[in-house]
Amino acid sequence: MSDFADLVARAITPAMSRAEREQVYAVVRQAVLRLQERETLAPEDARAALQRHLVEETIRDVEADIARYESLRKLDEAMVAQAAAHRKGRG
Repeated sequence: MSDFADLVARAITPAMSRAEREQVYAVVRQAVLRLQERETLAPEDARAALQRHLVEETIRDVEADIARYESLRKLDEAMVAQAAAHRKGRG
């Protein structure tokens, strides 16, 4: 499943809006459903439910990574601004 997570993570960038990321996730969900249909897995089959769960878990993980990235980026910006203000106060 890590290959799948890597694939989803590569399709998403932090610069994308939430709506753009949701479009990618929708394509991923549709692809999984098509694969399940090809494998003739019934929607109530435990394997199908597990696959859907893993897709949703991967999406949550990717979103958490993006949130973490954005938080660190904002923290870095704040530290740069604080250092600049500190230098300006001394100069």
